[in-house]
Amino acid sequence: MKLVVLIATFGRKEQLVRLLEHLEQQERLPDEVVVSAPDETHVQAHKTSTFPVSIVFGRRGSSAQRNQALDHASGRFDVITFFDDDFIPDHDYLRLLERAFQENQDWAVVMGNVVKDGARTAGLSWAQGLHVLAAERAKGPAASKAVDYIGAYGCNMSVRAKFVGDLRFDERLVLYGWQEDIDFTSQLRRFGRVVGLSTLRGVHLGLKIGRVSGERFGYSQIANPIYLIRKGTVPASFALPLMGRNIAANLVRSLWPEPYIDRRGRLRGNLMALAHVLMGRVEPEYIQKIGP
Repeated sequence: MKLVVLIATFGRKEQLVRLLEHLEQQERLPDEVVVSAPDETHVQAHKTSTFPVSIVFGRRGSSAQRNQALDHASGRFDVITFFDDDFIPDHDYLRLLERAFQENQDWAVVMGNVVKDGARTAGLSWAQGLHVLAAERAKGPAASKAVDYIGAYGCNMSVRAKFVGDLRFDERLVLYGWQEDIDFTSQLRRFGRVVGLSTLRGVHLGLKIGRVSGERFGYSQIANPIYLIRKGTVPASFALPLMGRNIAANLVRSLWPEPYIDRRGRLRGNLMALAHVLMGRVEPEYIQKIGP
């Protein structure tokens, strides 16, 4: 199988170099890596002798940048893997991924096992991420378990390319693109299963550099799920509890916010979006009108 890794990046050029160097240690090397960035200020020179790296420039935002990478890779690969620029895959990740797609022809989407997610905390350094992976590796091979999901977590997800066709990420989910991964992969369920596979281990550093403001993110926490319910790609049974948990967390923790999360900004964004929804206004791209 031919396998490509697509990486959308913004404001993390040193981190991007570390990831590209790390990918050279994969037991099964990618046939190509495509990096998508808004412009050349977000990348720095990097040479690899083990696989080709293509860089495409264009519109800013996770959905737009992933689409630009998809357009570049279209028609040339069997498996398309999306890694966030702050995700560290274990060395056997791509080898086990390829085998999973070969042995399970009814699988359309596969996401890996995030053994530690810095997005839920203050974030992890590169060294900390490597340490976590080394500790997991020392435990021996993970027991193989596949679990079905509505959609995949975008920090590490792979799709069978022949099912993608003209499907692209929804660019109305602008900037950080909250839930654009679920929207995209849930539409592939008509072709096959969307599974999480325990053996594909990795660490998501959850870096805060390059993220949108708390108020913008809070608006997306409400507007984007409502938009996807109306679009029909995400069921209300998934989106409404997600919204409820986010509002509750932002409300309670705004009294004693974590130093690394703008809870009050998120809550303001939540309330602004709720007001818009009550007025019948469902507009994910409105966050571009909110101050940075």
